[in-house]
Amino acid sequence: MRLFKTPLEKKKGLWRRIVDLGLTDVRALARGIDHASVEDLEQTLLAADFGVKTTLRLTDRAEEALRRGKAKGGEDLAAALKSEITEILGVAEDTELRLADSGPTVYLIVGVNGVGKTTSVAKVAHMFARDGRKVLMAAADTFRAGAVAQLEAWADRIGVDFLKGQQGGDPAAVAFDALEAAEARGIEVVLIDTAGRLHTNRSLMEELVKIDRVVRRRVPGAPHETLLVLDATVGQNAVRQLEAFRSAVGVTGIILAKLDSSSKGGIVVALREEYGVPVKLVGTGEGLDDLSAFDPNEFVEALFAPAV
Repeated sequence: MRLFKTPLEKKKGLWRRIVDLGLTDVRALARGIDHASVEDLEQTLLAADFGVKTTLRLTDRAEEALRRGKAKGGEDLAAALKSEITEILGVAEDTELRLADSGPTVYLIVGVNGVGKTTSVAKVAHMFARDGRKVLMAAADTFRAGAVAQLEAWADRIGVDFLKGQQGGDPAAVAFDALEAAEARGIEVVLIDTAGRLHTNRSLMEELVKIDRVVRRRVPGAPHETLLVLDATVGQNAVRQLEAFRSAVGVTGIILAKLDSSSKGGIVVALREEYGVPVKLVGTGEGLDDLSAFDPNEFVEALFAPAV
């Protein structure tokens, strides 16, 4: 599987570009590290958004490899760190989107305000429509007319079904109606776009719980994925958002948006290590095609590839 490349970036893979934003020093340290430079490795990992828990795990592995004589040079230590990161990220199959065995596949899309959630929903819809699947986008944000209009415009552009509710109505009712419509129309994929909400707002999080409950009751096994859209540029705050949404609706995967901006690649590892939730899709631009499946193997290889 090849990740998306723009014409101007034919010589650089997606993960190579992301790694270059903040992890070049990690490669350099791994190639020439000794006991005295473990502290430097720790600071570099923290600066690259690996987070405290992941950083301690990786530096412990580095110290252990040096102490036991398993790392006799930079290449050996790089191999030890590469193995540990690969173990954290898990196998590639963990990052694949789940599909229903029968009936519509339902994806519940959640996130805070301003992370690019609605655009991410449109990209996912485009991805499935491009593969020939019948898609329905449901606007369960019944309070922001602008968000509903934006999603409807995306649906028209992509050429997929669209459903919205009454202004100020019950978002859970919109989700229910979307599932009813999906079964009646033979829809294969339902994307429920929920309103952006601060993860600290209890009443809005309870509203999300209600939507999730209604979906579960209406379609057995649904939602097949609850995807949290995170802004890659917010660093460790993304981990706190994941913690809050995960406790409310059981997040199964992450869409990491804005990864083409001034983000650091370590956040991918931190999210997996902290809560075991995999990044499944990454946004790399504003266009409909600027969405890629996350490949942990490609990420790790890029992380330890020689800098150019």
